[in-house]
Amino acid sequence: MIRVLVVDDSAVVRKTLARELERDPEIQVVGTAPDPYVARDKIVQLRPDVVTLDIEMPRMDGITFLRKLMYYQPMPVIIVSSLSAQGGRLALEALQAGAVEVVCKPGSAYTVGDMSVELIDKIKAAARSKVVRRTEPEPPVIRATRCQALTRTTDTVVAIGASTGGTQALQRVLTSLPAGAPGTLIVQHMPEHFTRAFADRLNELCAVEVTEAQDGDSVVPGRVLIAPGNYHMLLRRSGARYQVQVKQGPLVCRHRPSVDVLFKSVARYAGSNAIGAILTGMGNDGAAGLREMKDAGARTIAQDEASCVVFGMPREAIAAGGVDHVLPLDRIPQKILDLAASREEAVTV
Repeated sequence: MIRVLVVDDSAVVRKTLARELERDPEIQVVGTAPDPYVARDKIVQLRPDVVTLDIEMPRMDGITFLRKLMYYQPMPVIIVSSLSAQGGRLALEALQAGAVEVVCKPGSAYTVGDMSVELIDKIKAAARSKVVRRTEPEPPVIRATRCQALTRTTDTVVAIGASTGGTQALQRVLTSLPAGAPGTLIVQHMPEHFTRAFADRLNELCAVEVTEAQDGDSVVPGRVLIAPGNYHMLLRRSGARYQVQVKQGPLVCRHRPSVDVLFKSVARYAGSNAIGAILTGMGNDGAAGLREMKDAGARTIAQDEASCVVFGMPREAIAAGGVDHVLPLDRIPQKILDLAASREEAVTV
């Protein structure tokens, strides 16, 4: 049983979350708390495996509480926040403070049923995640110089998929890429609005241009497109030009956006011109798609277990036979560049 503590100032939300979570036989809600002070005492008393945490609460905001918790008693924390642009910025701040996942509260565009399915999956992932004590803030990332000219169509397309722990992993990968890196497409399991805040944050830090994808965006060197939350992103090709399609559709591998949807489209339209990478995350989203990419001639990479927050998606991709290289996170950016360069050399020869 995974023992969960629900922290939210709304009695209705606490009751709803507890009821929905306990529908799963693997989860036990051991308690609820209306604010961080009550939560602190219940954490000491009940020793939960996972905490769900609202951001805006009385007496102490959720991010301040999270920072204290990650210093004194680190444990997996999932942010359950409102679906808004402001909520996205705060949730991103919480992820940087040590939260492992973000889920939207139910609303007009997000039903209780949708939320409960996603939250249960994320609780199970969080219970298996590696959590480290935060003794001080992460070191600042130096802003790199961005390339100004992005007019040439790329020959190589990079596709990356990630879930639990992926926001930090993607930041480390993208901040290591030079301004002229191959055009890159990313699916990170993250709710609507949160992906915009995430892309904006990365754009401030990276030499490449990072944006939330819009339907019809071109894939060109120096540009990274992140699939918007609640929308699938696919690669399309028109002559020599690559572009993305952003659209609704059913959940795939219980996700929208889905890594499999992206990878399978890249296998079809880019083939041997592509590089695929699958990073930390729970479940099997991306495993079948990465195998299709490899079968189509793409070069493929998986993050190794030691550097993953959750070694789920990479493990499934390796088991499916879709991975050429298994590497620690800090070696993946250079491997992407090396594979892209080796392909260009082969084409030239």
